[in-house]
Amino acid sequence: MRLTAGESVTSGTSRDVLGRGLKVLGRAIREQPRIFAVAVTGSVLFGLMVIASAYVVGAVVGEVVVPALARGSVGVGALALAAAALLGISVLRVVGIFGRRLGAGYMQFRLQAAYRRRVTRRYLDLPLSWHHRNATGTLLSNANSDVEAAWYPIAPLPFAVGTLVMLVGAVVSLFLTDWALALVGLAVFPALFALNVVYSRRMAPRQARAQRLRAEVSGIAHESFDGALVVKTMGREAQETARFASRAGELRDALIAVGRLRGVFDPMLETLPSLGTLAVLVVGAIRLRQGAISVTELVSVAFLFTVLAFPVRAIGWVLAELPRSVAGWDRVRRVLDATGEMPYGDVALDPAEPTPATLAFTDVKFGYEPAEAHLPGTEVLGEVSFTVPPGKTVALVGHTGAGKSTIASLAVRLVDPRAGTVTLDGVDVRDLTPASLASTVALVAQVPFVFDDTVRANITLDRPGIGDDEVWAALRLAEADGFVAALPDGLDTMVGERGTSLSGGQRQRLTLARALAGRPRLLVLDDATSAVDPRVEAAILAGLRAPADGAGAAASILVVAYRRATIALADEVIYLEQGRVVARGTHTELLATVPGYADLVTAYEQAEHDREQTRTYDEVTPLTSGLEVEVDR
Repeated sequence: MRLTAGESVTSGTSRDVLGRGLKVLGRAIREQPRIFAVAVTGSVLFGLMVIASAYVVGAVVGEVVVPALARGSVGVGALALAAAALLGISVLRVVGIFGRRLGAGYMQFRLQAAYRRRVTRRYLDLPLSWHHRNATGTLLSNANSDVEAAWYPIAPLPFAVGTLVMLVGAVVSLFLTDWALALVGLAVFPALFALNVVYSRRMAPRQARAQRLRAEVSGIAHESFDGALVVKTMGREAQETARFASRAGELRDALIAVGRLRGVFDPMLETLPSLGTLAVLVVGAIRLRQGAISVTELVSVAFLFTVLAFPVRAIGWVLAELPRSVAGWDRVRRVLDATGEMPYGDVALDPAEPTPATLAFTDVKFGYEPAEAHLPGTEVLGEVSFTVPPGKTVALVGHTGAGKSTIASLAVRLVDPRAGTVTLDGVDVRDLTPASLASTVALVAQVPFVFDDTVRANITLDRPGIGDDEVWAALRLAEADGFVAALPDGLDTMVGERGTSLSGGQRQRLTLARALAGRPRLLVLDDATSAVDPRVEAAILAGLRAPADGAGAAASILVVAYRRATIALADEVIYLEQGRVVARGTHTELLATVPGYADLVTAYEQAEHDREQTRTYDEVTPLTSGLEVEVDR
């Protein structure tokens, strides 16, 4: 996994982590001002009641307990008044705690949910070239643990703000009580802040490294699970386990380093308020002997220092989490600030248009961005021009790397050309609305993706206007109605993650039916029937050219083809070499006039013949009953 610039910033600038962390918190406050105000109000109420409780306790000791001990009797009225005062303060403290915690939690979870949506929305806006440069595990970490880390300090933030108000009130109260005791407070409070700042700076690089390693561990795990078939068939279980264990061990060591630093600083942060209380008692005893303060004032100040120890820790909690927050925010911001999204236009093709669409490439050039900025890009297409007439089938044929799949991606606007235009019915695809483009053209990729859901849900994708009749019509066109009808629950059968309960050919036909259910006017097939029997493939393509059963008008078809039978069905064949169109015509014409084309098709045919001798197509899946075997025909 690459270490991005955004990930290295935090570890390299630990001195300004406090300022950057405060900016992150400021963003949170600006986005949720009302909820933050509620939480801070509750926290301030709690802080004021802490100060009030200190002086009420002092008054109870100095005005009720000490005189009672001197008289040898306790006044019931005085005790009742003291109890009522303490009870009232306690109730207000509970109200403050409730408002603070409710507001802080609500604010934190709202921010996390909002930024998960923003990150995910950004993923969908960014082009495939950006995704190719970023590991899936990193993207998962950005949307999950990095978002959580960025807003983790929000939980103690209102408490810390209320604590600051409480500290100001406490210092003012100390000066009003006695200047010597106030000097003790002024010595303890700055020491706490200084210790927290040092702690935050030392914690910054450790938290940044731990956050980066979380993403790397997630990436390795995802890669290993996603490639489980390769791992197991190649006997790489031990190596993959060792690779994961090595990076997990680094994460463990990084988290231990974080815990070790906390283990050093936490006791110090806990001890300082206790030392302050001890200093207050010593100085207070001297001032009491001098007659400068009363017992009531001494008890109040000592109790105040005692109850301040816990709230002051809230400031430490915020400062301690700022390095992690900055590390997470840097990684989230890297996604949100990423450039390269493809803006859509406002032109909409007539959705009720019954005729097939016309696709035209005019002098299209395309190249992939380099993985690293200093490396040259990869030129894929150079001045490609061709047209798919309405209702016709055009086949793309060429060696591996000739640019066939790139043309398919350009046709459905997964990527945009560097030069030239791609048009649908004469309209540049960049000027179309997303809805118009999606309803006009559909892509069926070489590698089928099936959701862990029912057959029906995989085909409809919750699109309006697609009922069971439309689903079965699409399945018939895809030659998939037979195996779906044989499944235990028919359309309601769960197909498993990535369709693992289906064979490769069944998955391909299911994804083809998904595309057909939307009745596209242009269908782009990127070797989308490679796993089915050639005879079934021919039946599918013939059905697409003249659909029946109310499945809609025939669509224009752009197909990346390898099999001779598939190519022969095309109205025109585009022969590509190194990203350029070198010949076009019917299959028969190219066989007779283009030696390179003839050699390639012959090689395809021989390879297909060899595969047919060594495998059986579309064997029955575990979901079908008995020992029957289904062969595509």
